[in-house]
Amino acid sequence: QVQLVESGGGLVQPGGSLRLSCAASGSIVNIDTMGWYRQAPGKQRELVASVTNGGRRNYLDSVKGRFTISRDNAKRTVYLQMNSLNPEDTAVYYCNTASGPAWSWGQGTQVTVSS
Repeated sequence: QVQLVESGGGLVQPGGSLRLSCAASGSIVNIDTMGWYRQAPGKQRELVASVTNGGRRNYLDSVKGRFTISRDNAKRTVYLQMNSLNPEDTAVYYCNTASGPAWSWGQGTQVTVSS
């Protein structure tokens, strides 16, 4: 079972940026689509962004133009660059597969956007 470790979260002011990383303990090259998810308090987990091995990206409407997802299969890592953050982006962010069965969820990384 592949383990996922997310990092890069923190406290940031509105309008700020963060870059999240997700390191997988095993290969992700055979996973067509990897994704970043988030869960805010009292809300269901939602898929924020996904990227295929072919480089096709999809985003939640509310983050389009502000977030960029990428993956480096050689490093077994998925990234999420987040710009122009606003308080509605506050959540715990997780990565996982977005095609086929999900792996066990990691601990996530907390992102808090507040002045």
